[in-house]
Amino acid sequence: MTDSLLRVSNLSVRFDQGDQEPVDAVKQISFEIAKGKTLALVGESGSGKSVSAMSVLKLLPYPKASHPSGEIHYDGKNLLDMTEGQMRTLRGDKISVIFQEPMTSLNPLHTIKKQIGETLLLHRGMTGKEAGKRILELLELVGIPEPEKRLNSYPHELSGGQRQRIMIAMALANDPELLIADEPTTALDVTIQEQILQLLAELQGKLGMAILLITHDLNIVRRYAHHVCVMHKGEMVESATCEQLFQSPEHPYTRMLLDAEPTGLPSPIASDSPVLLSTEQLRIWFPIKKGLLKRTVDHVKAVNEVSLELRKGETLGVVGESGSGKTTLGLAILKLLKSEGVITFAGKNLNLLNQQAVKPIRRQLQIVFQDPFGSLSPRLSISEIIAEGLEIHLPEQKENHEAMIIQALDEVGIDPESRHRYPHEFSGGQRQRIAIARALVLKPELIILDEPTSALDRTVQKQIVELLRNLQEKYQLSYLFISHDLAVVKALSHKLLVLHHGDVVEQGDAESVFSQPQAPYTQKLLAAAFNQ
Repeated sequence: MTDSLLRVSNLSVRFDQGDQEPVDAVKQISFEIAKGKTLALVGESGSGKSVSAMSVLKLLPYPKASHPSGEIHYDGKNLLDMTEGQMRTLRGDKISVIFQEPMTSLNPLHTIKKQIGETLLLHRGMTGKEAGKRILELLELVGIPEPEKRLNSYPHELSGGQRQRIMIAMALANDPELLIADEPTTALDVTIQEQILQLLAELQGKLGMAILLITHDLNIVRRYAHHVCVMHKGEMVESATCEQLFQSPEHPYTRMLLDAEPTGLPSPIASDSPVLLSTEQLRIWFPIKKGLLKRTVDHVKAVNEVSLELRKGETLGVVGESGSGKTTLGLAILKLLKSEGVITFAGKNLNLLNQQAVKPIRRQLQIVFQDPFGSLSPRLSISEIIAEGLEIHLPEQKENHEAMIIQALDEVGIDPESRHRYPHEFSGGQRQRIAIARALVLKPELIILDEPTSALDRTVQKQIVELLRNLQEKYQLSYLFISHDLAVVKALSHKLLVLHHGDVVEQGDAESVFSQPQAPYTQKLLAAAFNQ
């Protein structure tokens, strides 16, 4: 490219491991980005995407990290030769970055106004009214509603989508020529993802900036990138225009990535399958208390009058954006949150039972959480983690516990020989399999799956979906599958329930809802997810 703004040549990144062999995280990669264009770096976790991008800004943990080979030319200058002082003037000014997780990237102690103002002060010397005017301009630019009211807000007072917009506003404060977007939409709902990516495309058109987009979501790449570089285990295995890559991928790994979308449908269930779980007019309202006497002035209606039915061997997909009440509904069914209404499981109304009476039923009701790393104790071995439920619910079978743990691990595709290792020694996908084994070992009838694939790469998601389908068929398990990833929901669900601000806006047979959604909100969700 003759008009390239950034040119990376033969770049390698090595991490020193002390007494152990050094790790070559990136091996002699090369790419270019032209002004006003988007280049996507794609690949699974651990492929070296983020390490490559952070090398551009020299944000790696030096001197532990080093570059055995390569050059990074920006505007004709080799960034690797620059001092820290020179890089500091460049970062946030000519080259900006949007990090993956806005909650950890924004300072929880400072207001939005102060955080954006800091960037303007450092690079432009702006203060007072001039800075205030520019901050409002930026908040309007990124689509923050009523920006004047948000100036003195703290990060925790904003939604995930709003926090990501603030990160974009900070990145754009000084009109950068190059924007590095590291998984900018991974943690967001499909509708918010759509808005953020559309916003970046519009801003690119207005400001003429180049974008280095790091992602493992090929649907995003297809719609927003001009050129694509595919990374695998630190190496660049393919580089092509977006059109070329999707029409005729050359490398087997690229073809595998493109084929990684969860597909297929769940196995049909018998027409006479009994109802295992039902709710009637289920409500979870949280009181809003104000004044000196803390009187209840209103309620947050997290779940409002929800009625559903789930049969044995069936999957009910519960979808909706963050804050729609999906997880709250699941926790109420497990009796982990207080609720009003009827929850009938295996013929018993759980809301009429005290915790002592519910305890024996808990063995039949299990949950798999969204973040496998957060839900597995780092201090316990895999064997000890899976054994916890057995010790509580089946203490009389202690001599069989080891055999049951081995069988559960075997069924989820984890080598039972590794059961004495700890969670940090496994990949994200393996940890999620271990979480499923922990639920499965008790031979439950119902498993609530709360976003079990959202933190995983597409190839691993596909494997987990197939595993869940096989286990359902083998044991006639019922699943309440909570997710905002509609491709995964489609591959697993017999029925669908759509929640919006705690209300059911649509429910019915999954195939019918996906092919002919009735509610405008469902239509909007499907359009954002499948680009309809």
